[in-house]
Amino acid sequence: MTATSDFHAESARGDGTIARFENAYADQRRRAQRAWLIGTVIFMIVFAFTAWIGDFFKVAQVTMPDGSREWRWIIPAGLPRLGEFIVKMIPSLSWDSLGADLANWFWRWKTWLVLLVETIQIAFMATALGVVGGFVLSFPAARNLSPNKWVLFLTRRYLEIARTVPELVWALIFVFCFSVGPMAGVMAIGLHTTGALGKLYSEVNENIDMRPLEGVKAAGGTWFDQIRYGAVPQVLPNIISYTLLRFEINVRASSIIGYVGAGGLGQEFRTAMSFQEYTDLSALFIIIFVTVMVIDYGSEKLRHRVIGMEARP
Repeated sequence: MTATSDFHAESARGDGTIARFENAYADQRRRAQRAWLIGTVIFMIVFAFTAWIGDFFKVAQVTMPDGSREWRWIIPAGLPRLGEFIVKMIPSLSWDSLGADLANWFWRWKTWLVLLVETIQIAFMATALGVVGGFVLSFPAARNLSPNKWVLFLTRRYLEIARTVPELVWALIFVFCFSVGPMAGVMAIGLHTTGALGKLYSEVNENIDMRPLEGVKAAGGTWFDQIRYGAVPQVLPNIISYTLLRFEINVRASSIIGYVGAGGLGQEFRTAMSFQEYTDLSALFIIIFVTVMVIDYGSEKLRHRVIGMEARP
């Protein structure tokens, strides 16, 4: 009887534990569903408000094909204009005169090639400056590596300012200071790159294993020794990966930044837009696209070689 009573008591306690678990699970599930529902409603409200501020619901007068003016929702009214713009960018090509048509399409190829080389040089120089600045500042900007809180605060604020201001704004400032030319573009993109890479590098630094640094410190190493021998070997592959990605981004940025007189192909984009030379725009777009594609392929191969992926089966 005693054994039977103990068995029933254990069963009752087990059933009670299972019931409490199921109730707790059901309660947690209800809270999660409620939080998800509230978050979804808030997101939709913010999304709708942002769309309204961004004129996604705007109704304006548009010119119809017959020349009349009518009130229309701007999005469906503007989409055909996008197709019209794309059609204007497509040149007239035929098999019978393909060579002449291509020559007419890329009629300024010599000038564009010189400006393309200048664009790549701007991107390379700016990336080099940005990598040096971002790499040096990333260590005091990391919470686990900064010498003290004031260095951390000042370094992070500087990086925030550098990357918050767009490249075009920096370019306008440097064009005002140093006149038009590639140097303004290099300084503008380089400063923005410093802020962006400094942020990425610092986040990589915050995820490192601190034990090697503690070993260097125990052996009598200074803060710089800890960074050199404990942190840099761990973060180097990620730094190379981010650097190559940023170089690709800077090639695109340097092709546009000339729009404000900072060198590169951007001035040709500005000229083509001003004179409504749509086929020139498409030719410039193809040049930039092919250049970025080649750089991306080369960067991928170099990154794989650095991290040892090519040696894997």
